[in-house]
Amino acid sequence: MTDFSECLRAAIHATPERPVMEFKGRVFTAGELATYGDALIAMIEAAGVPEDAAIGIILRNRPIHAAVVQGLVAMRRPITTIYSMQSAQAIAADLDASRFAVVVADQEDWSEPVAAAARRNNTVAIALDLGAESAVELVGEPVETISADYRRIVPEPGIEILSSGTTGTPKRILFPYRMLIRAVESITYGRGSETLSADIVTLPFTGIGGMCGVVAQPLVARYSALLEKFNVPEFVDAARRLRPTLLSGPPTIPRMLMDANVAPEDLSSVRYWYGGGSPFPPELQDEFEERYGIRTIWAYGATEFCGTVISWTIDLDREYRQAKRGAVGKALPGVELRVVDVQTHTVLTPGKAGYLEALIPAIRPDWIRTTDIVEIDVDGFVWHHGRGDGAILRGGFKILPEKVAEALLVHPAVLDACVVGLADRRLGEVPAAAVMLRDNALSVTEPMLIEHVRTLLPANHVPARICILPELPRTTSLKIDLSAVRYRIELEMGAENDAPAVNSA
Repeated sequence: MTDFSECLRAAIHATPERPVMEFKGRVFTAGELATYGDALIAMIEAAGVPEDAAIGIILRNRPIHAAVVQGLVAMRRPITTIYSMQSAQAIAADLDASRFAVVVADQEDWSEPVAAAARRNNTVAIALDLGAESAVELVGEPVETISADYRRIVPEPGIEILSSGTTGTPKRILFPYRMLIRAVESITYGRGSETLSADIVTLPFTGIGGMCGVVAQPLVARYSALLEKFNVPEFVDAARRLRPTLLSGPPTIPRMLMDANVAPEDLSSVRYWYGGGSPFPPELQDEFEERYGIRTIWAYGATEFCGTVISWTIDLDREYRQAKRGAVGKALPGVELRVVDVQTHTVLTPGKAGYLEALIPAIRPDWIRTTDIVEIDVDGFVWHHGRGDGAILRGGFKILPEKVAEALLVHPAVLDACVVGLADRRLGEVPAAAVMLRDNALSVTEPMLIEHVRTLLPANHVPARICILPELPRTTSLKIDLSAVRYRIELEMGAENDAPAVNSA
């Protein structure tokens, strides 16, 4: 595949009559989706938009949004993604700061503050609306002259994707289109014929996982049921009707399916659950498999890698499942991995923990360092031990939040858990946790959970506070939002408290 955009363009228009996607009861053919993308391209060209201009898209998980992204990539038009899950004022501020030549958004996102920002910046404003006579149309008066200082993506076209924002403000990372072949490789690697079964799409298009799925879909020719946002009833309905053999998503979804007591027969066609984004504790994997007979195939990736770099495969699962229990898999073909010391950055031998580095020639020629703590064994299997930059230093003792969260997840009443560090006047930092309980476990209290952790971990690992929340705050990619969790815990503690009062030993 020498030119990704050219191959995508051919795939989009290859079989126009083929049904490719369903959304809220409506089925879309490849030809329908291609028409939306073609209409947008024609509108951009008619407006005289320069080829290096970044096209800002306020993305939602809707078929027409997938269609215009595919159309833009196929024609090598640069894209910058914009979160729709923010206020109109925040979107307007982004438009003012970025000065896009073109902004594409759903009709409902063209609020007055956003439209005013487009007018201020001489931006070509385009609305998407499947309910309108013309699904792709200009907003307001045509722009006569595009501002000279519009946002450019040079020297080659690509897509700017927002990072997950689990530890702070999301940042935009640029991927040239030539790198998007990794999106297809990430989705198809190690799955064999299972790749061809129907899919249920839940990942948001604004993240790397969702975007990989959008651009790969025409090339892998996989029929998809698109969910605007994950919810159990719609997901289960699609699973019953489409009978997929392989599904994917973060561990949040299996947790929610089990907590909702979804009947095993509703998922009886599913043989494998392929996921990543955050750790899937082995105990939860066992519970999921025991209840539904679904094997979990886990992976590790990041926005910086343009997809997955480490993964289990179906064949690896058959051979090593018990022997390598808890690992996130092995390096994908074409990817080299190593572990370096956290302080000295010297390369470590197998079995020693440190920062993960990856060499991915398709992305860049040098090693890419992460702050993820891993170890790699002599067989090349990788164990993920959390984020080095998230370590909590409690009186000089380093605590990995993931280790404390894992202990909380062992408790039968806990559905999900997150641990963050809070400033402490005496100890520097202390761990604090937020948990979401299972529906039938509302009588569980904070002291009970603290005592539970105390029985499993050293005293300095026991959280100073454990806040029980109705649900954990999440980013658009369903990862737990650490900044929001910290804020919620601090609210629970009371703004007047300088330091936690519980278990500060």
